Amino acid sequence: MPTILPPLAPALPPAIDLFGIAVFALSGALSAVQMRQTFVTAAFFALMTGVGGGTLRDLLIGAPVFWVRDHTVAPVCLAVALLAWFTPVRWWEGRLLEWADALGLAVYAVFGTIKALAWGVPAVPAILMGVVTGCVGGIIRDVLAGRPSILMRPELYVTAAALASSLAAAGIALGLSAGLSWALAAAAGFALRGAAIHFSLGLPAHIGPEDRG
Repeated sequence: MPTILPPLAPALPPAIDLFGIAVFALSGALSAVQMRQTFVTAAFFALMTGVGGGTLRDLLIGAPVFWVRDHTVAPVCLAVALLAWFTPVRWWEGRLLEWADALGLAVYAVFGTIKALAWGVPAVPAILMGVVTGCVGGIIRDVLAGRPSILMRPELYVTAAALASSLAAAGIALGLSAGLSWALAAAAGFALRGAAIHFSLGLPAHIGPEDRG
């Protein structure tokens, strides 16, 4: 089988990359712990939440699945599951994890878009790949936990990922450097998600046919 050589695409610094994956993985592991599940379940939740979005993105754009060839990602997810399992749940209550997740959402939405563009994906599908990268792990977590997915809630989550992805693609199209596009787009996505957390912002729901006229 021929080796697929990746294009010259910007990559996250390893420490930031692993931190972002760890944040997503922790949210998955904590979901299992709060449901009083086994450690195996917590580890599975951590892995699926941590790598789910990037895995689907890589499969769709024809790239090697990133974590399969990286010897650090799976151990980090398992280590995070151990951390969630052996620490009191009250340590993770409050909004610290939610803010960290907001930062990871924005950064990975941008990274997913720029990676897709580097693999020759057109702009609009590349933006969608950014949204997939940032959001699908959380969607998998919610589905596995049997609770309404983030897609089924009005809060600005997917919208923040879409903003970050769109600005990243626009920056590249305008000739900005990948690094500058990345920074500006991630900051905008994080700001929108942060505003949604702080001010409880959400999108309006459809009024339904029974409420019309």
